[in-house]
Amino acid sequence: MKLGRPALLLLQKPISSPSVRPKQTSQWLGLGTRCRTAREPRRSYASISAAELQFGQPVHETHPHLLRAGEITPGITAQEYADRRSRLAASLPDNGIAILASSNTKYRSGAVFYEFHQEPNFFYLTGFNEPEAVAVIQKVGSSADYIFHLFVRPKDPKAEQWDGARSGEQAGLDVFNADESGDINHLHTLLPPLISGASEIYTDIVKCSGFGRFFRNQDLVPNDFQRMVKDSKVKPLKPLMHELRILKSEAEVANMRLAGKYSGRAFTNAMRRQWFKEKDLGAFLDYEFKIGGCDTTAYVPVIAGGQNALSIHYVRNDDLLKEGEIVLVDAGGEYGGYIADITRSWPINGKFSDPQRDLYEAILRVQRSTISLCRESANMTLDKLHQITEHGLKEALKQLGFDMTGDALDVLFPHHVGHYIGLDVHDCPGYPRSVPLETGHCVTVEPGIYVPDDNRWPEHFRGIGIRIEDSVCVQDDSPLVLTTEAVKEVVDIEALRN
Repeated sequence: MKLGRPALLLLQKPISSPSVRPKQTSQWLGLGTRCRTAREPRRSYASISAAELQFGQPVHETHPHLLRAGEITPGITAQEYADRRSRLAASLPDNGIAILASSNTKYRSGAVFYEFHQEPNFFYLTGFNEPEAVAVIQKVGSSADYIFHLFVRPKDPKAEQWDGARSGEQAGLDVFNADESGDINHLHTLLPPLISGASEIYTDIVKCSGFGRFFRNQDLVPNDFQRMVKDSKVKPLKPLMHELRILKSEAEVANMRLAGKYSGRAFTNAMRRQWFKEKDLGAFLDYEFKIGGCDTTAYVPVIAGGQNALSIHYVRNDDLLKEGEIVLVDAGGEYGGYIADITRSWPINGKFSDPQRDLYEAILRVQRSTISLCRESANMTLDKLHQITEHGLKEALKQLGFDMTGDALDVLFPHHVGHYIGLDVHDCPGYPRSVPLETGHCVTVEPGIYVPDDNRWPEHFRGIGIRIEDSVCVQDDSPLVLTTEAVKEVVDIEALRN
């Protein structure tokens, strides 16, 4: 049980403050469970340096080029993860528990797997970036205290020879600051005592999808996990997690700013060159994201030349890029789990035609105006921003000769102007866009016009698709544009080729 929820002490660092709970050796408490005990002697150093151990993800001791002292994941400290768990525990009823599962490895065929991506809510609370894990946050009575249980894959030299290092149960205590750690293979015996003692259970894994092998009789209806919780009051965890995640901390914003900076530079570098294939441009951005500082790409990019841009989520990216057309690129990198979401549209030959420039600058003016309202003092919501954007686009298109009667705007601008961003590209899915924006909300602003090739529209604009998107953090009196390194002024785009 934690008292005061201190930051993680580094494994090989001496204990210097009596206000920070010392790391203590562990003991076995029943099948597959390790925990700390208050009666064990204080020690000044870990028994072995963490730099000599192997873990399933980077830690400061093994990867000081990636993490600073005290960080569990890039930019996010052990203290911040502990604070997040404290906030969740405070939102639980007396003696309530929250149960979260990690993602599992997904296979495209046979033994060939996809790149692993951790379940965002699990990652937000633990920083643990391996598959086959379960976390339980157990509130202790009516107090502010809680117990953090983390059940993970045990160390296994034979398995690790094939699949790489695992962190194991001891690291659950020493690195990830769990109060109790256990072998995930014993989950069917570790969970029942926690469930039976809980007043309410908050979880989004009632069906136990992907975790069947850790329970018995999964083919039966109800299965073992469902029988465990059948007499309990079960509620969805997602609404509580959305309230925690929707407002970003300073550290989260800093990570998103880095993701935006690295991604934006990649976009600007891409605009400097002439491209002949969508695939080649996509490959260049992927390389630039990673070599420039991002960990990976944030999502499957849109690289849409010409009329391919009329499809909002065109991701085939297999066409030729033709002289005289616009290419629309929607892409971004990820840093420390946090994403950047950027769209830029630019002429393939480096110079806008008159119609392209007119339409582009009309959209850009509206985007700038909408971004200026991404501040708490403006008393906006995403839905209000969308309405304002619609009005601005409608008036601008009228000036360009578009007939904006009937459903014209729905045809030309068929999507919302923005969504929340963070650990997910569409962060906190389902969280309402009607909530007033306040400091710490991070959103996209992405007006776009997609002109079908038919007689309803002015001939010189037909077949053009343009979207301009930035990631923005709401502040008190001014917006913080997270992706400013991606140039978007016409003069700046054209100057890149001069």
